[in-house]
Amino acid sequence: MVMRPGRKKPSGGHVRIQAPPSRPPPEAATTRKRDAASFSGPARLVFMVAIDENASLTVCRETLVRMDTSEGGEHGPMILDAMPILAAAPFGVWNALWDVLVLLAMALVLGTVAERLGQSVIVGYLMAGMLVGPNVLGWVSARGELFNIAELGVALLLFAIGLEFSPRRLLALGSIVVKTGSLQIVLTAVLGFAVSILCGLGGQQALVVGMMVAMSSTACVLRLLTDRAEIDSQHGRMALGILLVQDVAVVPMMLLVSIMATGGNWGLIAGKLALALILATVLSGVFYALFNLVAPRLLLLPTWRKNRDLPVLLAVIMATGSAWATHAVGLSPAMGAFAAGVLLGASPFATQIRADTRPLTTLMVTLFFASIGMLGDPMWLLAHWPAVTGIVLAIVAGKSLIIAVLARIFGRPWRYAIASALCLAQVGEFSFVLATIAHSGAVDAPLITSMTFHAMISATILTLLSTPYLVSAAPWVGARCEHLIMRWRRSVRSAAATAGRMTIDRHATATEGASHPDSGDRGLIVIVGFGPAGQRVAEGLMESHQQQMVAVDLNPDNIEIAQRYGLKGHLGDATQREILERAGIYKARVFAVTVPDPATIRHLIHLVRDLAPDAFIVARCRYHLLHWELLAAGAHEVVDEEDQLGRRLAAQVRKYMRRPD
Repeated sequence: MVMRPGRKKPSGGHVRIQAPPSRPPPEAATTRKRDAASFSGPARLVFMVAIDENASLTVCRETLVRMDTSEGGEHGPMILDAMPILAAAPFGVWNALWDVLVLLAMALVLGTVAERLGQSVIVGYLMAGMLVGPNVLGWVSARGELFNIAELGVALLLFAIGLEFSPRRLLALGSIVVKTGSLQIVLTAVLGFAVSILCGLGGQQALVVGMMVAMSSTACVLRLLTDRAEIDSQHGRMALGILLVQDVAVVPMMLLVSIMATGGNWGLIAGKLALALILATVLSGVFYALFNLVAPRLLLLPTWRKNRDLPVLLAVIMATGSAWATHAVGLSPAMGAFAAGVLLGASPFATQIRADTRPLTTLMVTLFFASIGMLGDPMWLLAHWPAVTGIVLAIVAGKSLIIAVLARIFGRPWRYAIASALCLAQVGEFSFVLATIAHSGAVDAPLITSMTFHAMISATILTLLSTPYLVSAAPWVGARCEHLIMRWRRSVRSAAATAGRMTIDRHATATEGASHPDSGDRGLIVIVGFGPAGQRVAEGLMESHQQQMVAVDLNPDNIEIAQRYGLKGHLGDATQREILERAGIYKARVFAVTVPDPATIRHLIHLVRDLAPDAFIVARCRYHLLHWELLAAGAHEVVDEEDQLGRRLAAQVRKYMRRPD
C-alpha cells in the first residue's frame, strides 16, 4: 500500500459516511505529468486505500507510480494520477444493521417461545428488547435511533387499520366515543395529578405524570384486537374510537410539556395549536386529492398492471409518506397515517394496498415493541418493585374504572363498557416521548427527576406486558361483571317488591313482547343487528313476513331505518336478557344474528337457547375458521361469508365463460 508523504496515521473511532474525493482538475493532472517527465524508471499499477483521521474508509484509488531511478534521485515515489474507483460503505451503517438484526433475531426466538406457551407474541418482543438492551446483555445500545425508526411501525399499523374504515364507517362510531375519550383523558390526567401530589411530587412533575397515564397504547391494543378479530366488536370499536381521540391529544400534550421544559408562554401554545389545526385541515385535503384522484388513475395505467413492483412502491410511499408529512408539520404521524388509510378505505384498491404494505408493517411493528423493551431496567425494577407494583395496580384499576363508568354513563352496556376499559388499562407508547422531553429536554432542571422517570418507564413496560392478558380476558370479564350486576339489581328489586307485583311485572313483560300485530301462531322473526346485512334480510322477507319481523340494534340510526321499513325496532344491546324479552324472544320462531363479532354471536346463541329453545337460529359467520364453533354453540344454520363469497365468485366466472367469444 502506498501512502502520500506526510499523511497522518488514522485514529480510532466510529466510521462515518464520507463521499469519495473528487478527481483533480485536468490542468493539475497535466502539470504533474509534465513535471514527472524528468523521472525515469519502471511504472507500476498499484492500489491505495485512503483512511482519514475520522477512521472513515473513504475510497480505493487506482494509482500510477513512477519510481525515480536516476543517479542521485532524492524524490522517492511520486503519484502521477489518482482515480477514485470505489467508495466503501462506512462501518456505522453495518453497526446499525447489526443492531436491527440482533433485535429481530431475538424477537423471532422469544416470539416463537411465547406463541408456543399460548401467550401473545408482543410479550416475546418486549422481553427480547429488554434482554439484548443496554440494561441486561448490552448487545444493542443505540436505542434512540432504533426507536425513531420503529415509531414508523405504529404509523404503518394505523394506516393498515385505517384501510378497513371508510369515512362513513368511521363516522358511525358516533359522538359518544368522542365524548368518552375526551372526558377520559381529562379525568385520568386529573386523577394522576392528584395522586402524584399526594405522593409528594411537585406540580410540574405531577402534571407530566398525569398526562402520561392518560394515554393508552394504540399499537399494542389495535394489534391485539386485529389478531383476535375483535376490531369490529362493540368493545373493539369503542376502544378504537378512544385511542383515536388520545392520538389527537398527543399534539397539545407534547406542546405543553415542551413549553414547560423550555420556559415558553401560553400564547405560544395557543398559536401552535391553531397552526396545527390549519395544517391538519390542509393536509386532509391534500391526502384526499392524492389518494382518491391521483392514485387510482396511476393504478389503472396499463404499465402498472403489468409490473407489480410499481403498485407496491406506491403503496409503501403512501403509507410512509403520510406519516412523514404529518410529522413534518408537527402533528402525530400515527394520526396522519390513519387518516390517509381511512381516505383510501373506500377505494377498490384498499385490500391490495394493505397486502402490499403488510411485510413492512410487520417488520416495523416488531422493531417498535422490541425497542420499547430496551428501555426496561430489570435490576432497577427489582430494587424498587413495591413502588412500581403499586403504580401499575393504580394505573390499571384507575383507568379501567374511569373508562367503564364514562362508557356506561353515555349508554354503553356494562359488558362492553368494562371490556373496553380493560383493553385500554395501560400506559401508551407516546408517554415515552413525554417522559423523554420532560426528563432531558429542559433548559435548566428537568421537569421530572430520574427516580420518577425510571418508575414511570418501568410501570409503563409492565402495563404493556399485561395488555395481551387483559385484552384476551376483556370479553369474558365484561360478560361476567354484567351478569353479577344484573343479578344484584334483580335481588334489590325482588327485595323491594311483593310477590304479586313480580307476577304482574313478568306477565306485562311477556305480553308486551308478544303484542306485535299479526304475530299469530307462527311467531316472530327477530333480527339482531340491522346494518347492511340485517337490512338485506328484511328486504328478502318483506313481502311475506313484514308483520312478523322485529329488529334489535344498539345504533339509533339503524333502528330508524327499521322503522322506515315498517318494522318494529328495539334500541338496545341484544346480549341483555331484558332487551330480548322486550323484543318478544319468547314468541320467536326464527332468530337471525347478523352482527359480525364472533364472541357476541356465540353469547347470543347461548342466550336464545336458554330463553327460546324452540327458535330456529341462523347466524352470520365472518370467518370460515369459526363455522364449526357456531354450530357447536347451538346455531341451526350458519352463513359462512367466505364460503358464500367463493360460490358467488365462481357463479360470476361461469356466467362470463358462457358468453360467446
